[in-house]
Amino acid sequence: MAVAVEHDKRRCEILEKALDVFVGEGFENTTIQKIADRCGITRTTLYIYFKNKKEIFNFSIKQLMGEVEGDIQEVRKAAALNFTEKILRVLNVIIDRLEGNRRLLTVILDYLLYLSKSDSGPDQRVRKRTLRLRHILASMVIGGVKAGEFAAVNIRAADDLLYGLLESAIFRLAVLRRETVSELKESLALAVRLFAGRLDNPS
Repeated sequence: MAVAVEHDKRRCEILEKALDVFVGEGFENTTIQKIADRCGITRTTLYIYFKNKKEIFNFSIKQLMGEVEGDIQEVRKAAALNFTEKILRVLNVIIDRLEGNRRLLTVILDYLLYLSKSDSGPDQRVRKRTLRLRHILASMVIGGVKAGEFAAVNIRAADDLLYGLLESAIFRLAVLRRETVSELKESLALAVRLFAGRLDNPS
């Protein structure tokens, strides 16, 4: 058991230091050797934990998205909240997680640019996580419509609007390097109140 804990601890340390390399060098210029050097270990030792730099990168995304999805599931199960409150809370949780992971967002954007230059298109794992999040948002809007909380909105358009605002948060945090996304949170709240026909209520 102690060996497994130590192994997991070392993996987390590698991920943290690898992120520094990805941020400093960009995805394309990052190598396993540079990551090993930053970690103070040999490449052979690094290969015990990860097969290649792409696996390290994907594991970082998986870790972040796992935390986000855990938060979302807690909100979705909260029986005391109506759909309006659940959607607002989910969106704010996502924004807060993004804000706390600015460095990883920078690397993700760099990676997507790298893929676009190589004509590879979005990586399947990134796309899968994106579709999963969009599905969660759409299902919550559908729930709000069925419960009579929201107007009979076009679900696809509503999902595009909410997801577009989340993409805007990523752009502001990773590209524009804004200190805060409070205005964006207000925009999200405005969109959800619009669905609920409660533009007169700022809460």
